[in-house]
Amino acid sequence: MKHVRMFGAVVVLALLVSAGAFAQEKKQAMPSDEERAKMMETYMKLATPGAGHKLLEPIVGSFDVRTVMWEYSGAPPQESTGSSEHVWVLGGRYVQQTFHGSFVGMPFDGIGYTGYDNYRQQYIGVWMDTMGTAMLISTGTADATGKLMTFTGEWDDAMAGKKSYMREVFRIVDNDKHVMEMYMPGPDGKEFKNLEITYTRKK
Repeated sequence: MKHVRMFGAVVVLALLVSAGAFAQEKKQAMPSDEERAKMMETYMKLATPGAGHKLLEPIVGSFDVRTVMWEYSGAPPQESTGSSEHVWVLGGRYVQQTFHGSFVGMPFDGIGYTGYDNYRQQYIGVWMDTMGTAMLISTGTADATGKLMTFTGEWDDAMAGKKSYMREVFRIVDNDKHVMEMYMPGPDGKEFKNLEITYTRKK
């Protein structure tokens, strides 16, 4: 009940701030009860998980993970394995990923979140791990099938002293398997596949 009351207080505060801004901008009286009700309806619709979230359902569960990495285009692949747990959090609004494994011969742990922003109508991903102190944030969209998602984001290339970009292609093969491919520019500026991660549901 405590969380419900807190959520209600946040909603009311947000509505009051919005109403005040609305009245000031339009230089008119505060919104009527009917207008407030419509504002509340719109807010609740945006806050409720929908079809965009439903497309993430196949990636929820426990998975064995196989990772293949290439340092540059044409480099020999480096393979590693691990396991990953994916669960819905915050009422089905985000998928939380907890990964345990190894990377280039060292222990590697990571945590990620993937959600769908109803207002912006796009997916948002956040990733953090033991190989750094930065958070990788990306945004993406799904194709018409809902089984292919493309994310893009920026990251700081500390060696080059400038920002770089990455592109992720996320493919849901079926309910038991999905694959993520990451592409980024190489030393020659041309894009190459840097990473391929295959998730296979544990039996």
